[in-house]
Amino acid sequence: MSTRTARAIAFLLLTTLFATSAVAGTWQHENGTLTLDKVPERIVALNWAATEALLLLGITPVGVADLAGYSYWVKEPALPEIGVRNVGTRVAPSLEAIAELDPDLIVTSAEMAPAAGLLERLAPTYVVSVYKEGSQPFTKAREMLLTLGQMLDREDRARAVVDDLEQTLEDQRARLAEAGITKRPVALVNFLDARHVRIYAPNGLYQTALEALGLTNAWPHPGNFWGFSVVGLEAIAPFANARLVVISPTPPGLSETLANSPFWTYLPPVQRDQVYQIEATWPFGGIYPVKRLATEIADSLLAGGSDNVQ
Repeated sequence: MSTRTARAIAFLLLTTLFATSAVAGTWQHENGTLTLDKVPERIVALNWAATEALLLLGITPVGVADLAGYSYWVKEPALPEIGVRNVGTRVAPSLEAIAELDPDLIVTSAEMAPAAGLLERLAPTYVVSVYKEGSQPFTKAREMLLTLGQMLDREDRARAVVDDLEQTLEDQRARLAEAGITKRPVALVNFLDARHVRIYAPNGLYQTALEALGLTNAWPHPGNFWGFSVVGLEAIAPFANARLVVISPTPPGLSETLANSPFWTYLPPVQRDQVYQIEATWPFGGIYPVKRLATEIADSLLAGGSDNVQ
């Protein structure tokens, strides 16, 4: 064997070694340890936070649970209209549908613990729960994004997504601070009907957006592990200094009903004309809704409030 040939073989072996080590790895997750010997290419996401993370990384999953629901409720980042298969519901995905896709990675959460063993027979399975008792949703969502970035050889992309989010939050905070409208606290609500709202608590995903904007959450009480509580309008009345930010959608005809509601017209923010309605943002997603919500809140507060909830 010539010296040149020996060097070529050594170089090839070294290159192969580095290439293998760059894509292989072992990660701890909620069900144990996941080891991959190559970068996954066919990925199934069994919750919408995982779907969002994959799309942010520039990866289209081959299968998604509740596919139509994602496009209706989450919307951004958008799923392609073709090329993604529905694999059942988020609480009861179809193992048969998943198997037919021949995935090399499944991303799921602790709700699927009873099926974890079956999923692992189909493909390596990464279990991470953004929403569960005692968790900090934004921290877990950020961790999931960065970990998937490592697994999928998209670390630079994951970091760029996080950097973009942080820059957006910084920019929106500066806009509000410059306008001098960060002193009054904010209550974030979704209307369920004319008497009841889902109010977002300090332990939820939306808290990250409020804090990043330099705003105080008017509602001081912890909610469920999804980060909200269901209350009557009268429960908001004691927080007289608050602005009220209403997140769409709202029930049909709500505006007319509220106009004749003593529960509504009595509220101090309504009387001060400090009610703001913003576009829908999915409150149980990953990090992207924080970016969207922060921009919506800043734009709305800067534009001025209205008590005319549509």
